Amino acid sequence: MNLNKNIILIFFLITFSSIAFSQAEQEADIEVNNLEEFVITGQYNPQSIRKSVNSVIVINREQIENQAANNLADLLNYNLNLTVIPNAQSGKSTISFFGLDAQYFNVLIDNIPLVSDNGLGNNIDLTQINLDDIARIEIVEGAMGVEYGANAVSGVINIITKTSIDNAWRIQAILQEETVSDEYAWFDEGRHIQGLNISHNINENWFGRVGVNRNQFAGFYNAQLGENHYQNDGLRGYDWLPKTQINSNVFLNYKKKSFSLSYKSEYFNEVINYYDAAVRANIDTETQTSNPSATDKIFTTNRFLNNLNLNGHFTSGANYGLSLSYQQQARDLNEFNYYILTQDRTNESDETYQSSHVFFAKGLVSNLVKSDVFNFQLGFESRLMKGFDTEASGDVTQLDKEQKQNNTAVFGSSEFSLSEKFSIRSGIRYEYNSLFHSKLISSFSTRYLMKHGFELRGNIGTSYRTPSFSELYYYFVDSNHDVQGNENLNPENGVSAAINLKKRSWINDVSLINTFKITYLDVNDKIDLAVVNTSPLQYQYINIDAYKLWGITSENKIKTNNWSFNLGATLQGVSRIANNEVNSNNDFLYSYQINTSANYFIKQWNTGVTLLLKHNGEQKDYVGSGTDDDGNSVFEKATTNAYSWLDASIKKSFFNNKIQATLGGRNLLDVTDVRVSGSSSGAVHAGTNSSLLLGYGRSYYLKLLYNLNF
Repeated sequence: MNLNKNIILIFFLITFSSIAFSQAEQEADIEVNNLEEFVITGQYNPQSIRKSVNSVIVINREQIENQAANNLADLLNYNLNLTVIPNAQSGKSTISFFGLDAQYFNVLIDNIPLVSDNGLGNNIDLTQINLDDIARIEIVEGAMGVEYGANAVSGVINIITKTSIDNAWRIQAILQEETVSDEYAWFDEGRHIQGLNISHNINENWFGRVGVNRNQFAGFYNAQLGENHYQNDGLRGYDWLPKTQINSNVFLNYKKKSFSLSYKSEYFNEVINYYDAAVRANIDTETQTSNPSATDKIFTTNRFLNNLNLNGHFTSGANYGLSLSYQQQARDLNEFNYYILTQDRTNESDETYQSSHVFFAKGLVSNLVKSDVFNFQLGFESRLMKGFDTEASGDVTQLDKEQKQNNTAVFGSSEFSLSEKFSIRSGIRYEYNSLFHSKLISSFSTRYLMKHGFELRGNIGTSYRTPSFSELYYYFVDSNHDVQGNENLNPENGVSAAINLKKRSWINDVSLINTFKITYLDVNDKIDLAVVNTSPLQYQYINIDAYKLWGITSENKIKTNNWSFNLGATLQGVSRIANNEVNSNNDFLYSYQINTSANYFIKQWNTGVTLLLKHNGEQKDYVGSGTDDDGNSVFEKATTNAYSWLDASIKKSFFNNKIQATLGGRNLLDVTDVRVSGSSSGAVHAGTNSSLLLGYGRSYYLKLLYNLNF
């Protein structure tokens, strides 16, 4: 392996620092902190992180507020092995998890997958997930197919809703103003967020909340000149498209000693404005005047969510759970000829080009046997999905035929506690999919609590990914293009394995948590677009690739009552194999990430300071760069330059915490685009240099939060 020596040095310095931390307290057994957080993702019952068989990362409410995060895209970019990928033109931000894109993991809200443009639980636009009513976020790395089914290849992100408050009433108002790079004005530039949430403990059993949030991103001009520019010089419009999001929700929770029932209803609306850079002069030769126009578009997304969760236990002690959900999402396109000077519209058309309707049901039962040694869980899951996507089906056919996909699963797992410190869990899941028939998924996990605060966890599991709508039905054929989907695609099959060693230590009031983990991922039958005919040139989605990843990660946290400090690093090797390509290369290519964060609370000033830094090292990949003289694809090594993110904030509370002000900056290192370069291969039509657009530069924000409790 030809690894950069500096990468190895940095990684092992961080790794050995965890050993040094651990040695500081190696003589005494440590009692568990009674205030440790409880987790629910993948568990039979809510339990402490220490007792969980799975390795779970928790992002709590305090972290969300320290970053003034309005949506999930604001929050996740500083976690190791996670990379947020924005798209300036579509307005979406998706995520890469262990190098695999948003199709390979599930985003859940209270254990229920969230509908998206092109899937259920996957391919989620992170900017569409508001965080105002969120208590915490739980992230489980690795295949979670037994618990959550298809597309949980690299892991799950479970968003947990707040279910209570400490007072009878809580009224919370939010106002946040943010620059977009150096662009800001009250209405026309920058980012403007307003929110209102009202919560009420109706009586000892009932809790209710209603909320609304508006997030206006006025776009980023950069070198562009906006919607009113009427010269045909390519400068009309925005570098990042303007969009406005409105999220409203209602939540009801009923609790008794033996059970709880919660209902969440949510309506989400998003409007994205596209302004075409190509301007038509429309010269009137008789009057020697012009009335310039352009073809503009408005994209409108509407999502309705209705989730019902029932959890409880019988008098025998057995636990049960039932989740029901009906969700629908539609994306509308309004296209028209816009006269820039007169603001008139002609040739206006409206169509719904993407629509999804989903019914989801999941039932669980556990603790059927009264035993301290043995426990098991049985469950079922059903997904009924229908929808269409004319964009994914191509402009030629305008195919909007509704497609259906039904999925039914039964699953079970058992957990043996061989002692208070050692437990193992195994599970199996059988799924039948109306398009892809039956699949068998399995997993095995173990946890061992050792002396001196050491915790060892290991797991191995399988999962699979179903082909997306685009991969199945895409059709775009004209005189210059022939790109088609493939209804005969097979699901991709994934295997994940991980070993996690954690050390907890306490030195007086200082707690130390050091984690070292090794991860392996293997995805077979990976779907990709390939040349299926050279003359004429034709492309089709087929099962041709394999993806392998191994990585080592070190995370270290030191915390006291007033401050905390985190330092972590990960080193990953990725191999992508195109099995049917003559010139493909399956070498492992290596990259690394380093992150650190610091929080300091100044008690006498009631003020907290937060600093977040993440460095993404140079990343290499083999990409297609053209064809050789025989028509075979040629691959070259492309290099994405290293870059770093830096955020900082100061949060202060006033008037007995009634008012909270957060002042901060995002992307303080002013990252915009990152150079992607490749070695010249001599291939036909090979392009050797480009750039990856990642951000719109350094921005500053002020968030005001008003809490009225009574």
